[in-house]
Amino acid sequence: MSIPSRLIWAAMLWVLLRPACGFAAGIDTEHIYGFMIGSDVGDSGEREFQTTSTGRFSKQAGAYQALGQQLELEFVPIKNLRIEIETTLAAYDIQSVPGLVDRTQAGWQGAALDLRYQFLDRETALFGLTLDFESHGNRIDETTASRAQNFGNELTVVLERDLIPKLAVATLNLGYQPEWTHFAGLPTAEQESTLTAAFGVMAQVRPDFLLGGEARYFRQYGGIGLNELAGEAFFVGPTAYFQLSDRARLTATWSFQAWGRPAGTSATLDLVNFERQQARVVFGLNF
Repeated sequence: MSIPSRLIWAAMLWVLLRPACGFAAGIDTEHIYGFMIGSDVGDSGEREFQTTSTGRFSKQAGAYQALGQQLELEFVPIKNLRIEIETTLAAYDIQSVPGLVDRTQAGWQGAALDLRYQFLDRETALFGLTLDFESHGNRIDETTASRAQNFGNELTVVLERDLIPKLAVATLNLGYQPEWTHFAGLPTAEQESTLTAAFGVMAQVRPDFLLGGEARYFRQYGGIGLNELAGEAFFVGPTAYFQLSDRARLTATWSFQAWGRPAGTSATLDLVNFERQQARVVFGLNF
């Protein structure tokens, strides 16, 4: 068993064996999902350090492993507004994958700025509503690991409502992500865009332990104006959230591609534009 797996199992056992208490505090959804985001943004004056480890595995043939390590600082300078600054390290092992050059490499990938504003709080409104805008720049293409100048934005609308007050919550993410990529040595830049729809449910099993799942659907296009469909994929998998202490937390999630289709084919998985499996572990610390 790998070290990350041991840490996850140890955290789960630690939470389950702790004495139970009431559920009066309810659910703070800011960090309970792995790939999705919740509508809560934190309290004014809050500061956090976060590490996000993401793995993407398996293409249509050969061996494909892409690992990303994000280091993030989060601030809530005023009520309802969260600012996040990120930098990312990446490692790749690509061997005999059709359409990709064999590579084994690691290095600094890029940086990002994320702004999140909560318009409606589900505690006082019919549902929670938050708008998230992320802008990033990368020096390594996240799929091929080739040297490139990559710029992109991601706009996400978050809708959220309690299913059972203080016990279970449902979240919907709707996103649009345009990308511009200029590969080293090529005369022109490429453009693409992705539409996403994701739905998650998390339930509070114990005051410090939430369990649920995320289902995510992607449609990828050539061109930033959704010009031509390149492929689509549907991912689903479980998510667990652990409140380790008053300051520390851990989220672990895994997704597999249940269905997909590259444009113009009858395949049942899209392993050209997407991976077969994705996993993420997020550790956060308030300071």
